[in-house]
Amino acid sequence: MNKIDPIRQQSLLQRMFKLHEHGTTVRTEIIAGLTTFLTMVYIVFVNPQILSMAGMDIKAVFVTTCLVAALGSIMMGLVANLPVAVAPAMGLNAFFAFVVVGAMGYSWQVAMGAIFWGAVGLFLLTLFHIRYWIIAHIPLSLRVGITSGIGLFIAMMGLKNAGIIVANPDTLVSIGNFSQSNVLLGILGFFIIVVLAARNIHAAVLVSIVITTLIGMIIGDVQYNGVFALPPSIMTVVGHVDMIGSLDIALSGIIFSFMLINLFDSSGTLIGVTDKAGLADKTGKFPQMKQALYVDSLSSVAGSAMGTSSVTAYIESSSGVAIGGRTGLTAIVVGALFLLTIFISPLASMVPAYATAGALIYVGVLMTSSLTRVAWHDLTESVPAFITAVMMPFSFSITEGIALGFIAYCVMKIGTGRWREIGLAVVIVSLLFIAKIILVDV
Repeated sequence: MNKIDPIRQQSLLQRMFKLHEHGTTVRTEIIAGLTTFLTMVYIVFVNPQILSMAGMDIKAVFVTTCLVAALGSIMMGLVANLPVAVAPAMGLNAFFAFVVVGAMGYSWQVAMGAIFWGAVGLFLLTLFHIRYWIIAHIPLSLRVGITSGIGLFIAMMGLKNAGIIVANPDTLVSIGNFSQSNVLLGILGFFIIVVLAARNIHAAVLVSIVITTLIGMIIGDVQYNGVFALPPSIMTVVGHVDMIGSLDIALSGIIFSFMLINLFDSSGTLIGVTDKAGLADKTGKFPQMKQALYVDSLSSVAGSAMGTSSVTAYIESSSGVAIGGRTGLTAIVVGALFLLTIFISPLASMVPAYATAGALIYVGVLMTSSLTRVAWHDLTESVPAFITAVMMPFSFSITEGIALGFIAYCVMKIGTGRWREIGLAVVIVSLLFIAKIILVDV
């Protein structure tokens, strides 16, 4: 009987995930899942750090981050049979904590409600098949500008958290004090990541966080709290999202921005990872596309309702794909590992802000690299991309960066007599932002 069980198990997994048809094995899928997990597990340390700056309970957010990443990844594997893991989105969490709560002064409960409605909007776009129409009709220059601008914004937050840059009333910002341990460890953490990443070590971010935290412990900055424990309560976060209070006209631009960012981020990642896996065709379509879009949009709704930032497909999934992951079994392995991670909350609570700062700067590097795709010789394309990207950190608002970029695109195309190149989607988005500026901001 013991000899037959593994065969039956193999047969069950084969039927569920069509392993042979995808040219993979159970062993390969498990290794791929572990690899993907190691490249993206940093989110369970970084996301709570960021959201805690908005006043949220860091221990509860750690648990909800693990839960949402686990459930979303498992559903992606079961429903869509894709080797794509999902987790709370970088960029949206920074936008939430530093802009909507920090700069604009909203409570985290109301701000999280805005994320919830943005996620609901994304689900409706998916439900009514509008999502890919928008993606297909938003110019590359604006998509790149949005991605790169968020990258610059995240990197700026990483530099700030490490103390590498500080506020200055005369020059707005200036360099920090390099004699302080947090600054030196933040810089060390960043270079550990980029050196290891350059050497194709998938767990570069995790290694950096561990090393800088250990050094912080040695010099007395970090207090050891143990490793394993039962999960802390999540009731300080779950049930406190203010969905009604966030339905405010003043937040309309924020809600729209949350929806738009998540739409570009998740859709682009799904196309990129499935293309790398050889599953996507020339138009970007891939098997089980409809199911994948439903999973990621519903995961976003569930994540924000639970009190964590919107969920997105993670580009780190490509690391698992690179070593052979081809089916949903890879994503299920990732989800299972996130569930196990819930039991290391004492370890997660020890991680200082400077230990995760390097990860933020590194994410910024990855996101701004897409600027090479802009047609810089064509000012009608490069100017909107530039304005979108730089205005996010300079105005300390992702919403304003997106709005000004779309409006600049219309101005450049109309001003040069190339108005026919303006798609309907760009016109609609630009008019919505202009209405927001006139009716809300003025």
